[in-house]
Amino acid sequence: MKDSILRIISELQAKLRTIELELSKPNLEPEAIKRLSVEHSRLREIIELHSELRELENDIEFWKQMEAEDPNALSEMENVSALYEKKFLHFLSLLLPGDENHKSIIVEIRAGTGGEEAALFAADLYRMYSRYAERKDWHTELVDFHDTGLGGFKEIVFFIKGNDVFKAMKYERGVHRVQRIPLTESGGRIHTSTATVAVLPEVSSVEIDIDPKDIRIDTYKASGHGGQHVNKTESAIRITHIPTGLVVTCQSERSQRQNKEQALKVLRARLYQLQSAQLHSQMADSRRNQIGSGERSEKIRTYNFPQNRVTDHRINYTSYRLQEILDGDLEELQRKLMEHEIMELINSKEQNNQRV
Repeated sequence: MKDSILRIISELQAKLRTIELELSKPNLEPEAIKRLSVEHSRLREIIELHSELRELENDIEFWKQMEAEDPNALSEMENVSALYEKKFLHFLSLLLPGDENHKSIIVEIRAGTGGEEAALFAADLYRMYSRYAERKDWHTELVDFHDTGLGGFKEIVFFIKGNDVFKAMKYERGVHRVQRIPLTESGGRIHTSTATVAVLPEVSSVEIDIDPKDIRIDTYKASGHGGQHVNKTESAIRITHIPTGLVVTCQSERSQRQNKEQALKVLRARLYQLQSAQLHSQMADSRRNQIGSGERSEKIRTYNFPQNRVTDHRINYTSYRLQEILDGDLEELQRKLMEHEIMELINSKEQNNQRV
């Protein structure tokens, strides 16, 4: 991994020098100056961050060597290591391509196979992502939900807003599987249930323009979580996009106007996904690519409670910190997934170069 990153940094340094030469040319168009300046800033941030990481690596090595002599060495090494992990995760994220990476997102969690236990697991995932957002100083906004009355969710839709949210959360798309003994199981048998997670980048009205003639808006009374705070006015909104048949509901806000705005944001995100995948004639396929059918055999990750284990099947990575992960500590897992994606990009690039 280190050798591959060094090759990337070398390429970026050469690219940075080329951009600096371009910027030094007279009579550049304002648009070209803006484009080159943005890329110059991005490349410089990556290169400088890489330099900081190498300095931190030296610091870690220093405190390792001082461990036998200095009683504070272990504490210092842990502090530097924590800072290194945080900066390294950000560094990896900067290396990843994608125009959508900086965007805020809409997350849709739905209970799959497993009945009430699947609904409870969907609630666990919602809590996990909410805690993760808190750790990252992101903001969450509830859009819509259908609860079971027993603490679970048949489905729940919410925003996560902040810097580079999609970049980290895109890895959560797919089928999540849980193996545990349900509270309702008297025989002590382990059950397997699933929940599906879709992650959609939030898009603006400029990117997706919705013709008012293409939508039908219905209102209804909102139902509160667990039967509480039930709205007695018809403030909940249901928007149907007639050309595609997509339906979006929102009941989290107290006014029709706010719920309409939230629902339109979700609809734009779904239409954007549909458009990007070029599957207008097969509108369900683009969403199915993310979440599958919800069957137990389809999975990206397994949460095994008896073994205190979380396994991500895409990268064959296992952690025995199940509770910490469910409490929102996803940093290590995100780093492993980013490293895997970067290595795949490097290998793909090298294979293409060999063909040429």
